[in-house]
Amino acid sequence: MRMLEQEEENDNAEEVTWEDQQRINTFSKLNNRIKFIEEKLADLKQEKEALDDLSTELELADEDEPVLYRIGETFVHMPQPRALKRLERDQAAVDAKVSVLVAQAEECETQMKQLKVTLYSKFGKAINLDE
Repeated sequence: MRMLEQEEENDNAEEVTWEDQQRINTFSKLNNRIKFIEEKLADLKQEKEALDDLSTELELADEDEPVLYRIGETFVHMPQPRALKRLERDQAAVDAKVSVLVAQAEECETQMKQLKVTLYSKFGKAINLDE
């Protein structure tokens, strides 16, 4: 990243209209939303890995012995077949959340690309929309 020279800064200086400012604000909001979504996806990825590990452990467990299964912040004893069914539901729920977040991220990316085209065509080097 570098500072613009005074001459570069003033060259082709466009006036920022109210509509332009709204586009810039929208881009910023979308950028923040994508960062939030990426954080949530990282958390869900860790949760999915933990559930996959649990699946492996439950497959090796004795069917006659009760297992500890985490529900919220509490661990409860339940039979192994019931824990497997619960695990499948939890994995499906995580997968559904991931797919919703991925769709939201793709929608944000699409809107951001449209805004980039519009803003870069008007402001050129005078605006930086890349991280």
